[in-house]
Amino acid sequence: MSGDRAAGPLLSVRDVHRRFGSGPTAVQALRDVSFDVGTGSMVAVVGRSGSGKTTLLNVVGGLDSPDTGTVVVDGTEVTALDDDGLAGLRRRTVAYVFQTFGLIPVLSAAENVGVPLRLARVPVREREQRVARLLDLVGLAEHARQRPDELSGGQQQRVAIARALAASPKLLIADEPTGQLDAETGLAVMALLRGVVEAENVAVLVSTHDPVMMALADRVLRMHDGQIHEQEAP
Repeated sequence: MSGDRAAGPLLSVRDVHRRFGSGPTAVQALRDVSFDVGTGSMVAVVGRSGSGKTTLLNVVGGLDSPDTGTVVVDGTEVTALDDDGLAGLRRRTVAYVFQTFGLIPVLSAAENVGVPLRLARVPVREREQRVARLLDLVGLAEHARQRPDELSGGQQQRVAIARALAASPKLLIADEPTGQLDAETGLAVMALLRGVVEAENVAVLVSTHDPVMMALADRVLRMHDGQIHEQEAP
């Protein structure tokens, strides 16, 4: 698991600060955060609730802006993009997986996975081939026609991961992706993310509370009070 050191970083975070509020009640969510993530690597961000994990992931993906500092993804300075630029980044380069699966209830698993490809106007044959490959990758080829309410929580999260990968992003951001799953199912989903790194050659930045899951990462960033206190291999 050496993807982090193979080439220049896909993601570079430098001197990022983020503060919410002002005066004595202000919260310093991120303090001087710097790190890199290389293509084909999986980095886990760990820490207690309130340590800054979600704020960090939101800043990296352009859902929030830092007060100071820079975030560069695949050569693009995210912190300098306008709304159109951020929308383009999220269509082509960065994808998300959240605790809540966010699937469209009336669509089948295959149709949910295909939504980003429809929005990108990918030709039908190419779209169908990509969807079939991704459902096979996440172990749901036989469930392509089922709707979310016919799938287990773990299966729904697998569909969400496949959908996030549909447009071939270079960076996948997963914020507590196993938070609503039991331990065994959660570990299976984390193992799937590990497999995705190798099968799709993407970088994965994932936040988690579970120390057992850290063993699947190439590196662990430990956060406390908005700062990274350790960078270590598991």
